Amino acid sequence: MDWKSAINGFKSYLRLEKSLSDNSIEAYLRDVNTFCQFADSLPHSPSPIKVEIGDVKKYLKSLFELGLSSTTQARMLSGLRAFFKFLLLEDAIGKSPVELLESPKIGRKLPDTLEYEEVELLINAIDLSHPQGTRNKAIIETLYSCGLRVSELINIEISNLYFDDGFIRVTGKGDKERLIPIGNSAIKYINHYFEQDRNHMDPKMGHEDYLFLNRRGAKLTRVMIFTIIKHLALFAGIKKNISPHTLRHSFATHMVQGGADLRAVQEMLGHSSITTTEIYTHLDRDYLKSEIFSHHPRSAAFNR
Repeated sequence: MDWKSAINGFKSYLRLEKSLSDNSIEAYLRDVNTFCQFADSLPHSPSPIKVEIGDVKKYLKSLFELGLSSTTQARMLSGLRAFFKFLLLEDAIGKSPVELLESPKIGRKLPDTLEYEEVELLINAIDLSHPQGTRNKAIIETLYSCGLRVSELINIEISNLYFDDGFIRVTGKGDKERLIPIGNSAIKYINHYFEQDRNHMDPKMGHEDYLFLNRRGAKLTRVMIFTIIKHLALFAGIKKNISPHTLRHSFATHMVQGGADLRAVQEMLGHSSITTTEIYTHLDRDYLKSEIFSHHPRSAAFNR
């Protein structure tokens, strides 16, 4: 089995058996192709079924020497684990060369978040006189109101808006659908967007049901959402390096700070494991500590 046929088989496995999204499949294939290029550079150029643990160790060493972060190294190793697991399932190999390898140690990085006042600054920076101003306000309100991933936002369909009940239906990782409550402010600006813009557009064929469209009537891209938010942050004078995911983190953090049940936050975010959601309890502890340091009359005693 050569690399091309192995990778093609792995791609089919991820799509048909694992039912992963196109973005996830692309990420896995990118990691495997990177290792494939490394394997070809080795003196013995091993095929996928001839790779040994020593080859993978050399690969990890090369990643470290390139200065890649521990998080990136661990993710790339995870991609190889999935690939060689596929070869095991296909009986192409008898043992995985990454089976005994430990992932690089990574710390648990707390995500960047915005204070509520900064979220308001971002929203208020939107110029509603601009042709796409109403749409952009609806986008920011929806991201923050629902804690969506950017991929979930751009794929919202009009047929999945249940405003009478206060919910929207989105498709998350692994094509899993979930119902999420949506706030009145987000509903208000989505309705404004319909009245002032969306109802007057001529969508491209196949894009008729997507909620957020560009000027040419096509579904917005992930890059476009990033660009919108970067420009708004600059105009609002926010110095933090923010992205659409920052609004998702801010949503979760503000929910936890407000006393929301962690299981409810997990459900709204679409996390498969409560462990992923628990990172926001760490953010909340930092928030509580900073509040004590800032406002307690004997805060100096806490700093000892």
